[in-house]
Amino acid sequence: MANPADSGDDLFESLRKQDPKAEEKAKLVAEREAAQNAKAQQRLMELIGSNSSLPVTVSSIRVIGVNHTRRAFLDRIFDPLLSANRDAPYTLGEALQEVGSAADKLRRFEIFHPSLHTFIDRPSPTDPSSTPTDIDIYLKAEERSRISLKTGTDLGNVEGSAYGNLTWRNIFGGAESLNLNASAGTRTRSAYQATFETPILSDPEKRITVDALQSSTSKPWCSHDEALKGMGLKYSWATESGTRHQVGYTGVWRQVTGLAANASPTVRHDAGDSVKSSISHTWLSDQRNHPFLPNKGHLLKTVSEIAGWGPLQGDVAFWKSEFETSGAIAVPVPGIQGDSGVSLTGGFRAGMLYPLPVGFSSTSQPSRINDRFQLGGPTDVRGFKISGLGPRDGPDAVGGDIYAAGSANLLVPFPRVGKDSPLRMQFFANAGRLLALRDLGEQGSKSAQKSVYSTVAQLADGAPSLAAGVGVVYAHPVARFEMNFSLPLILRRGEEGRKGLQFGVGINFL
Repeated sequence: MANPADSGDDLFESLRKQDPKAEEKAKLVAEREAAQNAKAQQRLMELIGSNSSLPVTVSSIRVIGVNHTRRAFLDRIFDPLLSANRDAPYTLGEALQEVGSAADKLRRFEIFHPSLHTFIDRPSPTDPSSTPTDIDIYLKAEERSRISLKTGTDLGNVEGSAYGNLTWRNIFGGAESLNLNASAGTRTRSAYQATFETPILSDPEKRITVDALQSSTSKPWCSHDEALKGMGLKYSWATESGTRHQVGYTGVWRQVTGLAANASPTVRHDAGDSVKSSISHTWLSDQRNHPFLPNKGHLLKTVSEIAGWGPLQGDVAFWKSEFETSGAIAVPVPGIQGDSGVSLTGGFRAGMLYPLPVGFSSTSQPSRINDRFQLGGPTDVRGFKISGLGPRDGPDAVGGDIYAAGSANLLVPFPRVGKDSPLRMQFFANAGRLLALRDLGEQGSKSAQKSVYSTVAQLADGAPSLAAGVGVVYAHPVARFEMNFSLPLILRRGEEGRKGLQFGVGINFL
């Protein structure tokens, strides 16, 4: 008598076995289909190429698979492409190029999956309104999920955090989005932010953003916690040359609280509440070929902010401006044809905080610890602790009003990994200096102007704080990771260097 258990084992064993002939047959079918598709695609390209100068009339454009997107929103994108709305006639090549540009524009709203398919058809010959040159264009699109929820953990610069993010896309059918984010970490104890964004006139390069935030952050380098509550309104746009602009208004209530027992007099003086009401402008031109491992191109960025002056009110007033530039070049290596993977990058940053009278008064006030620049750490001047450069009061890094910092980095591929890997060995040297304004006095704008000029002159008085080192860089698609061994070479009294290993994660390194 057969054992039922043995029968079951035989059955599963037979199911696990695959017929080699069936497997080979499936492989041949797949190869045949791939060859047919490639041949059809090639034939289509040949037909389009041979008929690219053929005159056509685009009579209609239809987007298939759209369930939640408004007709008026799509009309602003595709109506200008219809021949009835154009003065000049089309050729087939021109029509396909214009449709491709419109499809790319549709992708940039990020409400559809990237794979948009385009089809061309002739209208029915029985239609009395059609002409022999008429064509109908169809775009097949698939909308992304309107609501997505994401949770996870982040490891940043000496901080770990957990977060939750809820995104609601295409709320009213015009590519609007609402993003809700909550996080808690070792430094940022809690942070909540809500951001509503909408494009203007169906243009992905013109957007209005309204946001609200609340956060509580520990700042042990200056012996206090900072609580923020505020709202902002921003308008961003891009030019034809590729540069980006953003103007905005921000109103935020700040509180310096949770002072340590050994907090310095400077920190205690700025403790309590303050209100900042400001307008800002950001300009960006990024011509690099890679955001984290470039080997050619350059970046230019300026950020300007005016707070509390004239009708802006609030209880702090200043003009704050920052400038940043970086560039990269490929380094040829003898014996290696083409790109060797070796690159030399350099960066420079500078900033100034110019005190202004609050409202319509005539006397400028010294800056507060909330608004001053901080310098030092694994993402800007490596080889120094976070906020390790600049003025100090006892144990606290109290920040400065004027700074300048620069860096030079040589990136080399690892021998057995190759140039196509996102892994590099890094040799670097960076330097910086951070200074505070002195002797503002009570003489209003003249005193502030004199103090700024004298402080800027001090930047060139002696060598800056300097560190050099070697490390490993990994360019992840969402961030750049660095593990460096740093050696401070020049330090000023009170500054805090960091000799040894230093780990950094970010998207914007010096």
